[in-house]
Amino acid sequence: MIHKELKIINKLGLHARAAAKLASTANHFACRIHTGICTDANSSKNSDKADKLVDAKSVMALMLLAASQGTVLNFEFDGEDEQQADESVSALIAARFDEAE
Repeated sequence: MIHKELKIINKLGLHARAAAKLASTANHFACRIHTGICTDANSSKNSDKADKLVDAKSVMALMLLAASQGTVLNFEFDGEDEQQADESVSALIAARFDEAE
């Protein structure tokens, strides 16, 4: 399992189009991908935060996070292609969901 914290850096945050791109990217992989809002620096290691994670393959679940610019999301990738999923999701967020700023 890979745990990673990623900051939403695009101006509009995780709005509908960005959530759809993230869910689409996540759905290319067989591994489980969950995410949630990071509430403290140790949340990725804190097991009581696990119930606050949502399925990153669901557009609606992602939109319900209401993650604005600057929000740090805690991601968990678990499965045989977790490394590739981590790289793709990280690249998408780093590229600001391919949106013009």
